[in-house]
Amino acid sequence: AFKAAVLIQQWYRRYVARLEMRRRCTWRIFQSIEYACEQDQIKLHNFFSYLMDHFTPSSSKERDFISRMFISGESFKEAELEKYCDYESMEVPDSYTGPRLSFPLLPDHATALLEAFKQKQQLHARYVLNLLHETRKHLKQLPNISHVSTCYSEEVTVCGDLHGQLDDLFLIFYKNGLPSPSKSYVFNGDFVDRGKQSLEILIVLFTFLLIYPKEVHLNRGNHEDHMVNLRYGFCVVLIATSRVHGKKILKMIQNVFCWLPLATLIDQKVLVIHGGISDNTDLDMLEKIQRNKFISVLRGKKRKESNRNVEIQEINEESKVDSDSAVSESELSLPLQPRPSQAPSMTNKLEFSKWVRQTVQEQIEWCRRLVDISESEEEEPTFSSEVSLSDLDGPCWTCQEEWKQILDILWSDPVPQEGCRVNTVRGGGCYFGPDVTEKILEKYNLQFLIRSHECKQEGYEFCHNRKVLTIFSASNYYEIGSNRGAYVKLGPDLVPHFVQYQANKTAHTLTMTQRQGFPVVLISRVEESAFRALREKLFAHTSALISAFKTYDKDNTGRITLSNWATAVESVLHLGLPWRMLRPQLVRSTANGMLEYKSWLDDLAMEQRSQEHIQSSLLEVIYRNRSNLETIFRIIDRDHSGLISFEEFHQTWKLFSSHMNIELTDDGINDLVRSIDFNKDGNIDFNEFLEAFRLVKQSQ
Repeated sequence: AFKAAVLIQQWYRRYVARLEMRRRCTWRIFQSIEYACEQDQIKLHNFFSYLMDHFTPSSSKERDFISRMFISGESFKEAELEKYCDYESMEVPDSYTGPRLSFPLLPDHATALLEAFKQKQQLHARYVLNLLHETRKHLKQLPNISHVSTCYSEEVTVCGDLHGQLDDLFLIFYKNGLPSPSKSYVFNGDFVDRGKQSLEILIVLFTFLLIYPKEVHLNRGNHEDHMVNLRYGFCVVLIATSRVHGKKILKMIQNVFCWLPLATLIDQKVLVIHGGISDNTDLDMLEKIQRNKFISVLRGKKRKESNRNVEIQEINEESKVDSDSAVSESELSLPLQPRPSQAPSMTNKLEFSKWVRQTVQEQIEWCRRLVDISESEEEEPTFSSEVSLSDLDGPCWTCQEEWKQILDILWSDPVPQEGCRVNTVRGGGCYFGPDVTEKILEKYNLQFLIRSHECKQEGYEFCHNRKVLTIFSASNYYEIGSNRGAYVKLGPDLVPHFVQYQANKTAHTLTMTQRQGFPVVLISRVEESAFRALREKLFAHTSALISAFKTYDKDNTGRITLSNWATAVESVLHLGLPWRMLRPQLVRSTANGMLEYKSWLDDLAMEQRSQEHIQSSLLEVIYRNRSNLETIFRIIDRDHSGLISFEEFHQTWKLFSSHMNIELTDDGINDLVRSIDFNKDGNIDFNEFLEAFRLVKQSQ
């Protein structure tokens, strides 16, 4: 009996260890793909920022268009914004059966909203705009760092990322109670994106903020950012939800986001920030920053002091600005910009198309080399291109330092290693070690930090000798069962008490027998979803993988070792995954430890083609670039109508062609846009936008 018990114990421990290994591998896949996507977003924004810094508008019309496209929200002055988002002129029809708001708000309004959203009802645009208007007025009166005391309430509850998952917010209120004079809440940013109910979450949080302004506190996260919203779904969902007034609501939300406080201090001892800190974090500077001028804190390209003066001169149409031009060593070492050959006649469309593609490719390669050189050098931090030019009248270093302070607290992550270095995985912020945490805590006499920004399997996690606490409140973030959500409660003793949960409707419908095997079922489902996403990623880089495999296949046998396969895959995808451990799930058949990589890639292509009936090479390109193409489409579609007008296309092409020295006449651009408008309705939708890339790919 004793031996049997030992055998059962060994079997069970081995079984649990294998489950845990599968769960951790699945987690690494999801997180690596997520961070790679964030890095692509920042690279794309850097590219547009670079073009902006080197584009000189030829007319006031072009200047206004570019300003509206890339400095969205800031071009509206106070009176203009209120006039544009005039809610008082909107009439609520008698047929409307949803909740109604009147100001000042009362607790009954919040209760009615919660019940309405549970019934899948929507709040009328008039009330949404009115709520945003009142929220903006309130936020403008708040300091950059909110101060909360446990003396006035029994405890303070801190919630992390919600990401548009309204069920998680409902569950928090169900378990912990609604905000009230005796129950304070701090919501630590990232209310929107990814989930489908971001607007509802904003409405609920803003409503409670106005009802209990001393008990409800909102911090800004890295997703409370217009440029991030363009990629991760909030803009699309909002416009689809409210087609008539969606643009006005979006414009107002952009302005509200930039007024959100940057941090919260509990009892002067616990600092709550969304991302993290750096070795240069200065709370005194954070308190003095004019936070509303940063519509987006994504990285912008550097503007030299002399260039900055010239730009201000051009925009203000001043007569002259005295400035000494200085050429840096980096500029002297830049590759020469290629000059395009003479454009062929527009009558020969095939020759003209080849010329455009060749010229664009040469110029893009030149841009890439230019950006790589400028980014590899150790230069002063740069400030966001989203800062309006009127804000540059002060000292340039002040703008740069302010931008860097905000970027670090919104985008940074803790790591076990000492020191502070650039966050290369996300592409923004920094990695900070235990020594940096200890330095900041000692400098400001703090006990510990609470941050969010990272999904954790258990909903929370301590690091840096329990001096940094990560709290994440969006359960099932990657897939149903992938992670728990959590919130933390702090009393006067500031000892954290955690509550974990999982807003999973599937689990509630299972029988007792099914519940016993539920963890295994969930792990299998999550694992399957993770490997499906990873196979899509591999398929999207087929061409690069073939080139990498051939470097190990000197004799051109079509076969490589599994060790070389793992090395080659990592060299292409740069995801930092344990490929040898993942190999059994990705490579089904091998012969004598060798992999026939061409047949393996064919299997990946067959799997994706079963979902999309498109040729393999084209599908690879679309899979690899779809997110970037969608973001570019939304940037060009400045009015968020879901369509690119001829004017929007014309002005955007002027931006590209001006920098790339492609000499196209207005008639040439008009011919180009008409060729993309396949249904001849005078606009370009996203399918036509993708179709244009498909035709170019096929012609190549």
